[in-house]
Amino acid sequence: MITVDATGQVCPVPVVMTKKAVGSLTADDDVEILTDNPESAANLEKMAQQKGFPVTSQKLDERHFRVVMHVTAEQARKEREIPEPASAETACPAEHSRGTVVVCSSGVCGTGDDELGKILIKSFFFSLTQLDVPPKTFIFYNGGAKLTCEGSPVLEDIQTLIANGADVMTCGTCLKHYGLTDRLRAGRITNMYEIAETMTGAEKLVKP
Repeated sequence: MITVDATGQVCPVPVVMTKKAVGSLTADDDVEILTDNPESAANLEKMAQQKGFPVTSQKLDERHFRVVMHVTAEQARKEREIPEPASAETACPAEHSRGTVVVCSSGVCGTGDDELGKILIKSFFFSLTQLDVPPKTFIFYNGGAKLTCEGSPVLEDIQTLIANGADVMTCGTCLKHYGLTDRLRAGRITNMYEIAETMTGAEKLVKP
């Protein structure tokens, strides 16, 4: 067993450290990751599940977590062959192509008058639901994280987009910062590693 001590590190560092450790294996072995970040523990589980690594996760105490994944030599070899930067699919589950990615970093549309911006953001998301071919990938971070949470003025439209096949991701660090983790009502929680990979791998970025 090899151990990755990611204590004190926040996403995406634990995921990056683990990917490097997996790639270093030359025989079947277990990779143990220690972290004091619950979001990191959850992201590591998702990574292992997506890649087909048997994984267990244990909460050692209120602040410490232990994730263990079993990796075969063949799986490790394939990891070493993945070109850098790796595709978004290798970090967390993803189900859609990343042709056009809509990125929301604010709860309003544009800059200038925030009251006007609130009206425009509602119009923007409603308009997306009416398109013949709406975007399939959405990223929400910083103030934009509030749009996927309870009380959002565009929540119903985002849920409609999800029902039609959209992958909606909200930054977990941002939700935690705003105290909204338990109020997420649309899509899934992601991390900055997947956000960076998805944005850099997109054919087109749209920022309302």
